[in-house]
Amino acid sequence: MNESTATKMKQMSLYGMHNAFKTAIESGRTDHYTLDEFVSMLIDSEWDERHNRRIERSIKNAKFHYQSSIESIHFDASRNLERNKVLRLAACEFVEKNENVLITGSTGVGKSYLATALGYQACIEGFKVNYFNTSKLFAKLKMAKADGSYLRELAKIQRQDVIILDDFGLQALDSANRITLLEIIEDRHNNGSIIVTSQIPVQGWYDIIGEKTIADAILDRLIHQAHRLELHGESMRKKKAVTKA
Repeated sequence: MNESTATKMKQMSLYGMHNAFKTAIESGRTDHYTLDEFVSMLIDSEWDERHNRRIERSIKNAKFHYQSSIESIHFDASRNLERNKVLRLAACEFVEKNENVLITGSTGVGKSYLATALGYQACIEGFKVNYFNTSKLFAKLKMAKADGSYLRELAKIQRQDVIILDDFGLQALDSANRITLLEIIEDRHNNGSIIVTSQIPVQGWYDIIGEKTIADAILDRLIHQAHRLELHGESMRKKKAVTKA
């Protein structure tokens, strides 16, 4: 009977319940539970299994370029990185409020790592996240305009709760990319969050975007109620290289 029950659980895709049931039977611990406790244990195991699968699926769909976590961030006064501020962001209230996070600093100080850590945390909290290298995203959307899939690609971006635009501002925007950025920002204004990383200080983004009217429209929406993190210090990559040496 137990084997038949376990088989039915598996056929019904109740994998968490199936594993917990088999473990309890094989270890002979079923007598340690009341009926209510045993049912509760099975339900909890199934819930945990589905919850973990959802998180794994969300992380996979986000297409992060790095593996990162809030727990592995180095908080150091020299980096101008406040633990309390980052932990408040990690609670993901900024996503619920459709607020943005702007992370600036020189090469290698950990901007992308921090942005990705916040993205992972958003996945854990149940939000849909998508990571983009900004230059590659613009190139992809230019191709989408050529093959007629542009609106479909924009709709995919709009459906995300959080998008990460990594390495923004490596080169000045041309007219096509300027309009594309405006459309992305407008779609997400009060309807989603954006995490931006850039080597260029925020005040320099006007020059990167160009065309004052469009730059004003983009930055007004992007900067309004945004959380700013300006990282300082030495390159974390160089520090790691020295440590390994």
